[in-house]
Amino acid sequence: MKQRVLATRADLPGGGLARLAPHADVVTWPGPDRPDPADLAALAGGVSAILALGNDWVDAALLDAAGPSLRVVALASMGYDAVDQEAAAERGVVVTHTPGVLAETTADFTFALILMARRRLGAARDSLHSGQWDVFRMGDYLGLDVHGATLGLIGYGQIGRVVARRAQGFGMRLLHHDPYAPDDTLSTSVDLPTLLAEADVVSLHVPLTPGTRHLIGATELAAMKPTATLVSTSRGGVVDEDALLRALREGVIHSAGLDVFEREPMGADLSPLVGEPHVVTLPHIGSATEATRAAMVDLAVDNIIEVLAGRPARTPLPGSAVSPGTPTLA
Repeated sequence: MKQRVLATRADLPGGGLARLAPHADVVTWPGPDRPDPADLAALAGGVSAILALGNDWVDAALLDAAGPSLRVVALASMGYDAVDQEAAAERGVVVTHTPGVLAETTADFTFALILMARRRLGAARDSLHSGQWDVFRMGDYLGLDVHGATLGLIGYGQIGRVVARRAQGFGMRLLHHDPYAPDDTLSTSVDLPTLLAEADVVSLHVPLTPGTRHLIGATELAAMKPTATLVSTSRGGVVDEDALLRALREGVIHSAGLDVFEREPMGADLSPLVGEPHVVTLPHIGSATEATRAAMVDLAVDNIIEVLAGRPARTPLPGSAVSPGTPTLA
């Protein structure tokens, strides 16, 4: 008898879900919107695996709804802050994510945000679209240079390092703050106060954990240059959005580029940061290319197949078990 796998979406990119079909009966949430926790719990009974997105809440209630058959939760995401890792560990459930497949794409996107925010490209585009570009003025849409600027990377893991590599092409000076990453040939390791004081662009590349929640708040923003740009493609909760809004309106920093928010998705109830003149805001699309999103789903599927076959997970979360120890997939 085939095992059952719950996928929290039916319209995942690529052919990952189809590859599961020979091995398991795949149950999917049929709706076009994000399912509520209760919706997923109603489908989870007796499943051996859950394939979830990074913003699906995987808490103790969902794990218990699946029951003792559950072996693995595979995230089609590099971030994992929506998972109760302690509850999963207590129940012997392996949790996996998707490092190694989205760094290059997200680094491309990070530089798009840097350029858009620093050069005020969003404001210029909006002026054109609204019919306000009626005369050429030397003082219109003036931004700040990216080439030759100092880039400060908070978090120097997979994504931070490939962002640093791209920064070389812009002739940027590189600094990074990461307790696990010493100096290398690209970037100099510094403490956080030094990075904030010296960087023209501060780019965030850390996971959301209790230790990084509101890592950037009023104190940190005040320590930055008034000509600085803050960019985040990590998780919304790393930045205190109220403090950032005040800092931008008061001229404490020059600009910001945000792909992530404390409340996602936001629908029509927009954050005050959306539409702020010196902010570029985008809807969490840092990894959104056809190839990369398909590769994320493929890796999540690979993790499910491996764990349910009694083999170690390919990419377990840091600190997660690599195998529940009970083969369940022939």
